[in-house]
Amino acid sequence: MPEANIPARILMGPGPSNVHARVYQAMSAPTLGHMDPLYFKLMDETQALMREAFQTKNELTLALPVTGMGAMEACLVNLVEPGDDVLICVNGVFSGRMPEIAERYGAKVAKLSVPWGQSAKPEQIAEALKKQPAKLVALVHGETSTGVMQSNLGEIAKICHDHGALLLVDTVASLGGSVFKSDDWGVDAVYTGSQKCLGVPPGISPVSFGKRAEEKLAKRKSKVTSWYMDLTLIRKYWNEERAYHHTGPINMTYALLEGLKLIHEEGLDARSARHAKMAKALYAGLEAMGLQLFVKNPADRLPTVTTVLIPAGADDAKVRKTLLDQHSLEIGGGLGELKGKGWRVGLMGEGAKPNHVLLFLSALGGILKAQGASGVKPGAGVEAAAAVING
Repeated sequence: MPEANIPARILMGPGPSNVHARVYQAMSAPTLGHMDPLYFKLMDETQALMREAFQTKNELTLALPVTGMGAMEACLVNLVEPGDDVLICVNGVFSGRMPEIAERYGAKVAKLSVPWGQSAKPEQIAEALKKQPAKLVALVHGETSTGVMQSNLGEIAKICHDHGALLLVDTVASLGGSVFKSDDWGVDAVYTGSQKCLGVPPGISPVSFGKRAEEKLAKRKSKVTSWYMDLTLIRKYWNEERAYHHTGPINMTYALLEGLKLIHEEGLDARSARHAKMAKALYAGLEAMGLQLFVKNPADRLPTVTTVLIPAGADDAKVRKTLLDQHSLEIGGGLGELKGKGWRVGLMGEGAKPNHVLLFLSALGGILKAQGASGVKPGAGVEAAAAVING
């Protein structure tokens, strides 16, 4: 397809996000062989910056040639053996996929079901583990389907360890856009995806295992069910052994490296603060317009994905189509329980900027007014958001 036929979209859905020009430029560099010493050097640089992004010193930190869902499956297939008891906190679509994957690999799964729009409480996890001990607890830090962020991970990790369980955390929608500290919080295994807050096209996913997770992997009674996802094999490609396992995603590694360099240059604290401020501006604008946020408790809100309820009189699909057709701006529709009831608005990486927030609020207000949506005050959204941005 000719390049001219692909428009430049403003990606404000739940992912993928807009990509910095430096990342595109990095992707266009000449392709090296996957066993080229220069490529190994680039892998080492990427690995160091992945550790920085995860805030960890974990030796077993690498990038898999998959999207975020592949990373989820890779972590579960490496940490779960047939007959293992696993506890999974389910409060949305993506956390809801974890049980099915774990069960396919023979786990005995117990679900801690949490109402959509809320995060799991540490005491709920403690009670569930007291009732039924588990070898692994898995949860999503930033649930993309609802816009909920799971806080208290340090407390939850301690509870897991006190009960002899590992803690696996999904950061696909949160890493690089909110505070996350693997080592300080005691997270045992974590994964993310390239296409959201890391600001890289989809197709490559960082994963990191701590000492407890490595020990679990080393003491498995059976081989990892998936050969392609077996970290005991893949790690040999990423460490000094450089044993061939698969053809590395050369140009996607360039992209990931450049995306991580941009994060390093901005600084993790500054980047998290930027996302938090843009999210507050979006909240203020939406509420000033008379719209309701799905996640009621501010402490449970994920700064990178906001779910707003669709007002009476608004046509869900038509609003999203008009945003795309008239403004080349994409937002996401609701999933699962929120299908047809909410919109998911992403502020990730390059997208978490004032011009995107203000354009979206202005465009949305005009569209809702034209549709005759009840109780909507179009102009108030931009004014309220601007007050936060300029404050």
